[in-house]
Amino acid sequence: MKALEGLRVIELCHAYNGPFCCMLLADQGAEVLKIEPPEGDQCRDFIPFHTNGGESAFYTYLNRNKKGGTLNLKHPKALELFYALVKTADVVVENYRSGVAKKLKVDYETLRGINPRIIYAAGSGFGQRGPLAHRPCYDMVAQAMGGMISLTGYPDAPPVKCGPSVADNVTGTFLCVGVLTALLHREKTGKGQMVDVSMVDTIFSLLENAIPLHTANGVIAERKGNIDPTIAPFDVFEARDGYVAMGVGTDKLFRSMCEAMDMPRLAEDPRYADNGLRVKNYLPGLRDTINNWARTKTKAELERIFEQAGVPCGPVLNIKEAIEHPHIQAREMMVHIEHPTAGDCYVQGVPIKLSETPGSVDTPAPLLGQHTGEIFGLTGEQVARLKDEGVL
Repeated sequence: MKALEGLRVIELCHAYNGPFCCMLLADQGAEVLKIEPPEGDQCRDFIPFHTNGGESAFYTYLNRNKKGGTLNLKHPKALELFYALVKTADVVVENYRSGVAKKLKVDYETLRGINPRIIYAAGSGFGQRGPLAHRPCYDMVAQAMGGMISLTGYPDAPPVKCGPSVADNVTGTFLCVGVLTALLHREKTGKGQMVDVSMVDTIFSLLENAIPLHTANGVIAERKGNIDPTIAPFDVFEARDGYVAMGVGTDKLFRSMCEAMDMPRLAEDPRYADNGLRVKNYLPGLRDTINNWARTKTKAELERIFEQAGVPCGPVLNIKEAIEHPHIQAREMMVHIEHPTAGDCYVQGVPIKLSETPGSVDTPAPLLGQHTGEIFGLTGEQVARLKDEGVL
C-alpha cells in the first residue's frame, strides 16, 4: 500500500499550482479524479508537445497517476453529478480566481453543506480575501508582487524572474501540506475545513533574510546576482570549463576552504576573521581571490578538492547534465511511463521518499474525458447522451 491509498480527491484545477498539489497526493496513492471542462485544462495546450500523439509534455508530467473526466459545471445536470461525487470524496482542490467557485456553485460553503467532512483546498493568485482577491494571476505576477523579482538578477541589470515557476510549484506544495494538515485535524475532530493558499503569499514567505534585513535593520535588500547578503563566500565561481557553486556558512568551513585552496594565510586575514566581516569585505577582494584561483581548475577538479575538504560545492549543470547525472538517476528522479498516444514519456520522479510506503509514478496522464464513465458511474450510452446535451 501507498501512504494515501483510500483517500479520494476531486481536482477542479487548470495550469499548474492545483495540478501540482494533486500530483503530489496522487504519487503517494490518493485517488485523484481530475474533472476538466469539456474543452480541457488550458495546460493541454502548453508547449512542448510529444512528437508522438501531440500531447503536451507539461500536461503529461503534472497529471500522471490521475483519472480524468469532463463536466460542464455551468449545466444543472452536471452539478447534480458533481454533488453526488462530492458525497464520496475526502478532498476537493480548485485553483479558480476568488469568486469563480461561488458563481459555479462549487464553493466551500456549498460543498460542506453536502459533505461536512470535506477538505476544500483553494489555490489562487491573491487568496480568498483581501483587496486584490478578485485579480487573475500567473507565476510572473506573483513573483513580482511578492517581492522576489526585485531580488533576482544583477544590480546593474533589470530585475528578472526566477527561472522555474516557483510561485506555482511551491503554492502547490503548500496546498498539499495544507490538505494533509487538515486531514490530520479531521482525524481528531471529524470536521472538515478550507485551505486557502495564495501565490503572492507563497512568494512573500520565501523571501527569507530579506524580510528581517528590513524589519531589524531597515535595509531594503537589492539584487546581488549570486551573492548572498548574509553569508560569504556564497557564490558561483568560474572554472576553466564552466562554473561551480559554493557555500561557506561558518568560520570553520572558511578555514577548510582556505586550506583546500592551499591558502591558509587567507583565513588569518583580519578582513575575513568572521562571517560578518567577510560579507562586508567580500567585494572585490575575497571574491577575486577565489575566482582567480578557481579559473586555474576544471569543474571536476574543484568539486573533488572541496568535497575532500567538506566544503559544500557543486558544478552548475545544464538541464541535460542534470537529467543524466548519476545521483539524479540513482534517486529515481527521472522515470519512464507509457502514454496511450504519446508513447514513452520520460518525466520527473517522486521527490518525497518514504521508507515503508514509497510513492511512485504508475499511470500516465489521462486523455481528455478518458474516465468520465467510471468516475460518475455512467454507461457509454449515458456518456454519449450527456455529451450531446452539453453536460460533459
